[in-house]
Amino acid sequence: MLARYACDPAHSRGRLYPEGESTFRSCFQRDRDRIIHCSAFRRLKHKTQVFVEHEGDFYRTRLTHSIEVAQVARTLSGVLGLNSELTEAVALAHDLGHTPFGHTGEDALAKLMAPYGGFDHNAQAIRIVTHLERHYAEFDGLNLTWDTLEGIAKHNGPVTGDLPYALADYNAIHDLELHTHASAEAQVAALADDIAYNHHDIHDGLRAQLFDQEEVASLPILRDCYAEVDRTYPDTDRYRRRHEALRRFFGVMVEDVIAETRRTLAEIDPQSADDVRLCGRPVARFSQGVWNDLKVLRKFMFDKMYRAPSVMVVRAEVTKVVEELFPHYLEHPDLLPPRWQVDVEKAGTDRTALARVVSDYVSGMTDRYAIEIHAELFGNAA
Repeated sequence: MLARYACDPAHSRGRLYPEGESTFRSCFQRDRDRIIHCSAFRRLKHKTQVFVEHEGDFYRTRLTHSIEVAQVARTLSGVLGLNSELTEAVALAHDLGHTPFGHTGEDALAKLMAPYGGFDHNAQAIRIVTHLERHYAEFDGLNLTWDTLEGIAKHNGPVTGDLPYALADYNAIHDLELHTHASAEAQVAALADDIAYNHHDIHDGLRAQLFDQEEVASLPILRDCYAEVDRTYPDTDRYRRRHEALRRFFGVMVEDVIAETRRTLAEIDPQSADDVRLCGRPVARFSQGVWNDLKVLRKFMFDKMYRAPSVMVVRAEVTKVVEELFPHYLEHPDLLPPRWQVDVEKAGTDRTALARVVSDYVSGMTDRYAIEIHAELFGNAA
């Protein structure tokens, strides 16, 4: 049973290119399935979260992260009476636009693309699912529903100001109403992203020995989680202690989002999905207390993990990979694979158009491929 403020597939705003409906799948199920089967989703297997993909098989990649986000999103959605299929579709697609080497790669490509309209991974996800995936006979992209595209574009909130070109181009032909909030389903997917990475980045950082358990056990929220484990299992080994504490931390975040979102929905009392979009504030959220504690955690992770000396060394190495690949292909577009030559020909002498083709190609690379092709072109491994 869907809540009155949930997105009902029967009332979807449809697709840019009309298609017949499936006899056994809702439109949101089809969106989810198209995302899972697209090339960009498969490439997430070899795109990093924090560590470079080849540094260890046990660290999260964009693919494992997306699966974890989808699991959390589906749980939250079901409890809150939302459409789990739409929530899952947005969750699975939210990282499709990421470059190789995570945010390090994005930072490098954004600087390189600054003269040509910039680069933004959320906007690139829209470009992928509306233009770059080319498998269907009748259209480019995946022809997802408006509802799913809106969720991908706006899951972090309204998009205002100067739009990234990748989003502006599509929005000009299919208005996603970027000035409003997204559906409750998309908002839940965004929070599921926060929950997943807050949880698994601690796990990966501990595995990488960038900090120790006692440092983590002293942080807000986690302090109580570790204390409960120590009371209940005083003789357990450190690996089980870590797992038990982090699963409790995971549960605290999920339960807080459910309670706070229920409180906000009761206060606003939206009667439709559009009421959620137009209410002027997020309906899915953490409580202020948990949010404040998570900010302390993020500061800890930034200092101890994301900017750890060993991580910064690798950041510098992979930044060089992107900084050398992009201008090389821009000056030698004939080196792009054959399927990309159609886009090169369309760009012609338009330098901005060509830069965007090169950006599409480089941003779609996996960590592994970017390192390999860089070594082939420049004779030195990253």
